[in-house]
Amino acid sequence: MGSYGSIYYSRWFLEPRTPESFNALQIHLSIGVTVAVVVVLRILWRSASPMPKEEPGSKLAHLAAHLGHYALYAVIIIMPITGYLGTGSDINYFFMFELPKFESTMLYQPLVENGLGTTFSDFEKPMDFIHKDLLGAWIVWLLILGHVLAALYHHFVKNDRTLKKMTTGK
Repeated sequence: MGSYGSIYYSRWFLEPRTPESFNALQIHLSIGVTVAVVVVLRILWRSASPMPKEEPGSKLAHLAAHLGHYALYAVIIIMPITGYLGTGSDINYFFMFELPKFESTMLYQPLVENGLGTTFSDFEKPMDFIHKDLLGAWIVWLLILGHVLAALYHHFVKNDRTLKKMTTGK
């Protein structure tokens, strides 16, 4: 939520291309990179650990839960990747460490110019669309809302332990 808070703060309350706006964008980027690292660690941990026992429910309910979780993971993986790949700023920071923009990395030329036969400007447009317009503007919020509503449904309607397992692991 901090990543969204920083970017919305920048867009709603700050003038574009000011030092304050730049700082808010760098906070957004830093949190995004942190989320990417944490998600990779979470996936590694989940693949090495047994799945918790499912609460009683229909096959359809369990399928919906699994699909929702896969969608959340997909978005949480795709958002930092497209955010980084579409960053056109020459100077980017991961907290106090400088990050090169994708165009300045060793991977850019073989993947984008030679592999796709395009320029950074043309490559950046679909990355920004996925990050800002498609996923960031709508899908992330719908998945978060669905996840919250499902957890509340389990807690208050079904009276099962799903929310407790989500928060305490027990």
